[in-house]
Amino acid sequence: MTQSVEFRVPPGAGLRGVAKVLNQAGVAIEPNLLALAARLTGKARAIRVGTYGIAPGATPQSLLTMLTAGKVLQVDAQLIEGWTFRQWRARVAAHPGLEHVTDALSESELMRRIGLSGQAPEGLFFPDTYRVDKYSSDLELFALAARAMQKHLDREWEGRDANLPYRNPYEALIMASIVEKETGTEADRPLVAGVFVNRLRIGMRLQTDPTVIYGLGERFDGNLRRVDLLTDTPYNSYTRAGLPPTPITMPGLASLKAALHPAATRAFYFVARGDGSSHFSATLEEHNQAVNRYQRRGRS
Repeated sequence: MTQSVEFRVPPGAGLRGVAKVLNQAGVAIEPNLLALAARLTGKARAIRVGTYGIAPGATPQSLLTMLTAGKVLQVDAQLIEGWTFRQWRARVAAHPGLEHVTDALSESELMRRIGLSGQAPEGLFFPDTYRVDKYSSDLELFALAARAMQKHLDREWEGRDANLPYRNPYEALIMASIVEKETGTEADRPLVAGVFVNRLRIGMRLQTDPTVIYGLGERFDGNLRRVDLLTDTPYNSYTRAGLPPTPITMPGLASLKAALHPAATRAFYFVARGDGSSHFSATLEEHNQAVNRYQRRGRS
């Protein structure tokens, strides 16, 4: 053997099974020597499942140490904030270092498999870069991201500001998803959340384009038209008051924090300046002036 070789130890594999896998991979390991090393160290039943890499010159003892320590190969799987669940599934399906068991599953079946039966998937997975065992199941990755989101949401909800207009953590998650889509500027997130919280408190419609776009789904061609704003869907925040029924994307931690710690502001409106930031206004008159100034159709 002149270069490293990858091999996978399946569930239930004994030492002879491992030796067989290695021999099939072109690594000459004598099963009896491996078994002897295991007996001498008392590690015959301590082998861990996973994908390993064995370097040239490996001995039965060094191999056994690696197998019992669980020093498996790992890969990074990046799940991007601001993406929808459909986009995430496509990205995960294209990952070369995972075992793909979810490709043929419906959304509802995938959610059932990770213990979230009956729940809509949007927003329930935390965007992050996950380091996972190579060729581990993509279902395990989704479960890991779901647990991470629940952990972050629980913590932020516990420490939330007083008197927020959310009935439960899920509504805060919905708000966080809207904030995520409305701005990528760190400093603006609490202010954007503050605007929408102000609107919720007085029963004013949120009138935010990203919810309308999400409601259009695959019909959205990149151009949001006036007719789209007038066409009622459960996600059209121009035609319906309150929050949409589910999140519209996977929000990151900054957006979660903004939704649960919104800025104290008198603003009810904002418009993009064109440099990634927004101008915030307390009155419609001031807002219209800002729209003219920044040459934007300020529907926010």
